[in-house]
Amino acid sequence: MNSSALSYLKLGLIAFVVVCLTDICCSRQVWSAEKEQQRPNILLIVADDLGYSDLGCFGGEIETPHLDSLAAKGVRLTQFYNTGRCCPSRGSLMTGQYPHRIGLGHMTRNLNQRGYQGHIADEAITIAQILQRGGYRTFLSGKWHLGTEDPTKLGFEEFYGTLVSAKTFWDVNHFTRLPASRATHTYPKGEFYGTDAVTDYAIDFMRMGRRTPDQPWFLYLAYNAPHFPLHAPKEDILKYADRYHIGWDQVRKQRLARMKSLGIVPQNTKLSPRSRYWDWGESESRVNPAWDSLPTDRRGDLARRMAIFAAMVDRMDRNIGRVLTSLRQNNEIENTLIIFTSDNGACAEWDPHGFDIKSSRNNTLYWGNQLDKMGGPDTHHSVGSGWANASNTPWRLYKHYNHEGGIASPGIVHWPAQVQQTGTIRSNPAHIIDIAPTLLEAAQVSYPSQWDGHATLPLPGQSLMPLIKGQKQTERTLYFEHQGNRALREGRWKLSALRGEPWELYDISKDRTELNDLAQQRPDITKQLAQKWDIWAKENFVLPFPKDYRIDYLAPLAK
Repeated sequence: MNSSALSYLKLGLIAFVVVCLTDICCSRQVWSAEKEQQRPNILLIVADDLGYSDLGCFGGEIETPHLDSLAAKGVRLTQFYNTGRCCPSRGSLMTGQYPHRIGLGHMTRNLNQRGYQGHIADEAITIAQILQRGGYRTFLSGKWHLGTEDPTKLGFEEFYGTLVSAKTFWDVNHFTRLPASRATHTYPKGEFYGTDAVTDYAIDFMRMGRRTPDQPWFLYLAYNAPHFPLHAPKEDILKYADRYHIGWDQVRKQRLARMKSLGIVPQNTKLSPRSRYWDWGESESRVNPAWDSLPTDRRGDLARRMAIFAAMVDRMDRNIGRVLTSLRQNNEIENTLIIFTSDNGACAEWDPHGFDIKSSRNNTLYWGNQLDKMGGPDTHHSVGSGWANASNTPWRLYKHYNHEGGIASPGIVHWPAQVQQTGTIRSNPAHIIDIAPTLLEAAQVSYPSQWDGHATLPLPGQSLMPLIKGQKQTERTLYFEHQGNRALREGRWKLSALRGEPWELYDISKDRTELNDLAQQRPDITKQLAQKWDIWAKENFVLPFPKDYRIDYLAPLAK
């Protein structure tokens, strides 16, 4: 072979190698891009004080077609637990930790104890921070309420909503935009409504996320609805004005029948008796009255209160529909992981009549033409314990407590790219602490062992992805406490206790309505599980209980 031919051969070999290397690099880039595209957008939607059976897909009569459609094309979790109160649940949502572990065992008042600092602990890291470092855009529209003044310092690049619990749905000045330099929407006088505005900004934030198509986005959409004050547009209230005159006793029966037909609860589920309630500052409980025992004018007032509550849920669902439309129009619905739940059960504060003006013993009886004013800008109502009992059908008790009515939430997961068996119902126990590991697994982001030079707290929860896909899960123990009310869930067994009262034991596989206390019959199991709870409580700064929660509505325990 002459030198010229040899040179051509060498050049050909070099070209071949360059082409191969180029193909390999391109293949890696394509694989990397495909992997990035597989990472879903994440939409976490949380309602406030929504009862277990309020949604249509969980047995309720309130019209919620958009959430029902997510359930029909996704998975419903029928044993999904919260912490029994808003701040603790939101702390767990954001960090994946039990609330006392991050200083939010109670609310946002500092009780000078490690588990009750009243704000998210300095050493805690949020799911937004982790996802942001993992390449996600991160947004929050709605309720924060974690005792700090700026969510943008804890992983969210944009925020609109309330830093505390909503005091009104009608006043634009009650809502905050952060960073403060950002432009805000202008609403014509009389046309601002909080649930609509929170959705407006949520849609804005999704648009921002689309400007960086190489990055997926995480949106925490935290509605204030249907938390009091009961505020809703008049046309929405009128839609439900005649629906609740049948009263809470009939509504509870009708809901349970629908829940059975939908498969939300077993066919042998018994309706719990009307629940006890504790009025403002009282230590002795009473029982919600029979609807038919109430005077006609009182029934009219209460039926309108529940109509406003239903209108708030209906309006929230329609706004969720706006968000889903935005996803569909931008071809994002298939690969967006959507999780919906509520932060606790429906709220009984403080008696069957509800309160007015502010959270207290105050109650105003509305009748006749006065009913038309209810729910407007100059009013402030709550729904009361009787209707809260109905919202939590068929369970006992409500928000604040650790019986099922306080800690059982509706759970919906929708992700067409991953959920193959649509419309399925999973009855395995799960917990709000499981959301953080679920989002991290979906996002392909590892939970860090170190954060800014400090060791991180291990996550006590587990990903919901195996449960969503119908795979077998490892049995575990779940723990609860709020204001001395406490619970433990392990397999078929559940311990429940009211503040200052002894443990009760229930076989949840047969008696999830907690009607048949087995503590005296099975003292061995009661003792064993109680010891587990004590160990957890000490390790997670639950104990010792605060001697004074510094709140007027909670009566001191008898010495």
